[in-house]
Amino acid sequence: MTEKTDRIEQFQKMAQADPNNELGHFSLGRAYEEAGRDQEAAGAYEKAISLNPKLSKVYQLLGGALLRLGRKDEAIVRWTEGVKIADERGDSMPREEMVKLLRGQGAPLPTIKASSAAPSTGEGDVMCSRCGQVKKKMAGPPYSNAQGKMIYERVCADCWRDWFHMGTKVINELRLPLSDPQAQKVFDQHMIEFLCLN
Repeated sequence: MTEKTDRIEQFQKMAQADPNNELGHFSLGRAYEEAGRDQEAAGAYEKAISLNPKLSKVYQLLGGALLRLGRKDEAIVRWTEGVKIADERGDSMPREEMVKLLRGQGAPLPTIKASSAAPSTGEGDVMCSRCGQVKKKMAGPPYSNAQGKMIYERVCADCWRDWFHMGTKVINELRLPLSDPQAQKVFDQHMIEFLCLN
């Protein structure tokens, strides 16, 4: 239980140090959820969505927390919104998960354009997982491993630059010594969540 409490404290500090940090609130919500504190998780997820309404995965998690709190109607509203946002952005995994969740509750499904063709990407462009737009790729993969290749193929140069600044905040606010494999794992998880690669 100490590890969960430590994680919550870390992310509380991160969210308090930078109240406009959507990643801090999202990560805090995940930590609360892991600790079984759904009321606080829902609040943190709501804050993350208020800062960035395009975080489709957060709608999925928020709906789950609301359902566990016995707030089924609110969960359905959030999943319905999330399906529409995920569909607009081309986030197929969270969209399909929320469609299943809505069906499981006997709720009507919103109209989606899942079968329509995704925007075409030209040479040097990428359909970005974070901003949901076709934008310029990075000059090359940021890392020489499989993760670097995945980021290169799914994240635009602008969003990678945004992560570079956010990553610095994550390192400083969580005091992560990246020479420690556990700290590197925490850093990588924040990066995946920020870039909407999960």
